[in-house]
Amino acid sequence: MTEDPRLAAARYRAAHRDDAEGEGEGEGEGETDAAPEGSRAAQAYSAADRAAVVETAIQQAIRRGEFDDLPGAGKPIPGLGETHDPDWWIRRKIETEQLTGLGPPALMLRVENVELDAKLDELSREADVREALEDFNRRVIEARRQLLGGPPVVTPTRDIEAELAAWRERRDARTAASPSPVQTDAAPRPRPWWRRPR
Repeated sequence: MTEDPRLAAARYRAAHRDDAEGEGEGEGEGETDAAPEGSRAAQAYSAADRAAVVETAIQQAIRRGEFDDLPGAGKPIPGLGETHDPDWWIRRKIETEQLTGLGPPALMLRVENVELDAKLDELSREADVREALEDFNRRVIEARRQLLGGPPVVTPTRDIEAELAAWRERRDARTAASPSPVQTDAAPRPRPWWRRPR
């Protein structure tokens, strides 16, 4: 096992301090009664001194009002008291930036499975719906092979014919519920002046 770097640094400082004291003997200049730089007393004093400086700066900033009206003031800290998640910062960034398409395939397919009917309803042709379902099923089967690792895939594949029938029913229900354009017997609008015959 290798030596602790802090111990090696302390030995180095002590050796060089002894050399400097040996050269400076008899001169009597620059000698002080303060503790050596590497000693624990000097380190404790400097740490306590730094803490006092920081605390003073914080108190002065509070008096100046620099901490007033900060975002989230008076609100509970989000996620406080939940279980420890080492990737909390990644999750928070994804939520705040509203990023999509990130994550393991198992989780992405679950989300896509929930939203698939709404995406299918946006399509107008049956061939496009069939193609989207085939692509979804292909990605589910590929993710089940676990080539990339991650959580297990529990998303089921979709029966294409059953989904097409359900898509047709939803489409027919939407067309029946939508108001048909009303034919009015109003007079036709006059042509704009630039389209009138001369």
